[in-house]
Amino acid sequence: MLDGRYRVDARIAVGGMATVYRAVDTRLDRVLALKVMHPGLAADATFVDRFIREAKSVARLAHPNVVQVFDQGTDGSYVYLAMEYVAGCTLRDVLRDRGALQPRAALDILEPVLAALGAAHRAGFVHRDMKPENVLIGDDGRVKVADFGLVRSVDTVTNTTGTVLGTVSYLAPEQIESGTADPRVDVYACGVVLYEMLTGEKPHDGDSPAVVLYKHLHEDVPPPSGIVPGLAYPLDELVASATARTPDIRPYDAVALLAQARAARGALSEDQLDLVPPQALSVAHSGAEDRTSVIPRSLTVPRLLPVDEDGPQSVVNRTSRFESPPPPPPRRRSGPPRGPLAIVVALLLILGVGAGVWYINSGQFTKVPALIDKTEAQARDRLDQAGLDVGKVEQEYSDTVKRGRVIGSDPSVGTRIRNNDSVTLTVSKGPETVKLGDLTGLRLDKAKARLKSDGLEPGMVTREFSDDVIKGFVISTDPEAGTTLRSGAAIALVVSKGSPVDVPDVTGESLEDAKADLEDAGLKVKVASQQVNSEYEKGLVAAQTPQDGSEAAEGDTVTLTISKGPEMVEVPDVVGDSVDDAKAELEGAGFEVDEDRGLLGLFGDTVKSQSVEGGQTAPKGSTITIEIR
Repeated sequence: MLDGRYRVDARIAVGGMATVYRAVDTRLDRVLALKVMHPGLAADATFVDRFIREAKSVARLAHPNVVQVFDQGTDGSYVYLAMEYVAGCTLRDVLRDRGALQPRAALDILEPVLAALGAAHRAGFVHRDMKPENVLIGDDGRVKVADFGLVRSVDTVTNTTGTVLGTVSYLAPEQIESGTADPRVDVYACGVVLYEMLTGEKPHDGDSPAVVLYKHLHEDVPPPSGIVPGLAYPLDELVASATARTPDIRPYDAVALLAQARAARGALSEDQLDLVPPQALSVAHSGAEDRTSVIPRSLTVPRLLPVDEDGPQSVVNRTSRFESPPPPPPRRRSGPPRGPLAIVVALLLILGVGAGVWYINSGQFTKVPALIDKTEAQARDRLDQAGLDVGKVEQEYSDTVKRGRVIGSDPSVGTRIRNNDSVTLTVSKGPETVKLGDLTGLRLDKAKARLKSDGLEPGMVTREFSDDVIKGFVISTDPEAGTTLRSGAAIALVVSKGSPVDVPDVTGESLEDAKADLEDAGLKVKVASQQVNSEYEKGLVAAQTPQDGSEAAEGDTVTLTISKGPEMVEVPDVVGDSVDDAKAELEGAGFEVDEDRGLLGLFGDTVKSQSVEGGQTAPKGSTITIEIR
């Protein structure tokens, strides 16, 4: 229970800054998502301010494609946001499972994303972290943009802290170079996401984040038709426009890009929209480039070094060599020059000293190469090429890295170690799986304890009537018993409310009699704090919740509202009026009207008298009889 209000049911996702849970707002009885900052970050005022800024910013965006924020607060060391819960999956899940999408599906996702970002841009905000993980696709097909955790005002465009906050694979060149963050960085990220949807691949990849950042700066995003033959030219144009390395060439915000996307759709035939990619294009990766992280800008702007045949990776790796101590200059000789041979000997001595210094500082060492997400065989080959040996090979479960691929090393990737040293590899065994046991017939607390001991999580609890299962005990689970699941998966539980009880009608009874009738039926009674006017006399039960005829569980509570008596209303004087006018006036005052014509008033149209004289009061809703002549 968080903040005395939010009941946490299951963990949905874990990120670098926060964990997201599915929860129930016990005051409003609605399911929502709780984004809870990691306690270690809650002590950092900068992260807390960012959290609060997200809540305030998104609260101002009333748009159907933006995940709503309902509340923000703290509970001890926990700082949280209460947000709209979207049952479904992320775009990353879709790309991981299906690979490249048909153009129609890609545009169907892109357009609502751009509509949401367009609303943010026109409200003066930039998202700054657009990626497939932040695009939610509901079970009903709705598309929503989430995680405005890095949102900032459009007029706050320059970061001078020496770092870039974002996700490597989706950073625009100007973010990398100077920290600039105006709406066009979201446009660039959406262009990368569109490329990924159309091809199943990222446009830039590499063995390290530095290589990916280098490519963002120095290489254009290639046309997606180069990966998927047959993709229509307007789609290539749309990607090129959104991902132009020069910001001024891009659409100025998401609204402008949305207009281009709709124009591109209109230029495509039905066959072009429904083009099926030739294969399920999807590239496995470690996920490191999909995580929001703080990137030192010194790493994002490579030094201007010669580019050789090995490409940008060699430029990055060679930086330390260029920064090694320079060889000492030759001493000036007092005597005359000794000819060409002496000069050659001097140069060889200088180079020898320089090489010796380099060998002492660098020549004995190498760096652990990139190994993450490689197969064990590939990792061994890379280590062998780097002059390193493989030590132990350990295995661990992993929810994110495929079985048989490297998830870590000791020393870690990039560590400087001596030549011929050994490196321990940790290889994925794939996700840890658990077989769900049979929980039917267990009391709810016992069922939850069993799930946790088996490595699973209790999920949403719903309650149903049952003539066979005792109240408070489990009727069924979703998924069913015997299903094999990943460790940590949430299991929904259906719990018995016991046999249904028919709620008796106690309206019009005294409070004592009503309590007795309800308690005899096995129900509890609560009296509402406020009383209401009703047709019943003061002190009698005016209303009940649930109403007569409803079904409740034994022990459920019925709320009774007590009558203050009828509301007294002044009766209009309608003597001498026509029948139609009199009825309209009396009914408008809240009365029922009865006509008394007698034998003499069969053809009359004038009110001779009324049962309650004008100016007196009568209960609202009561009947006034008018005599007609």
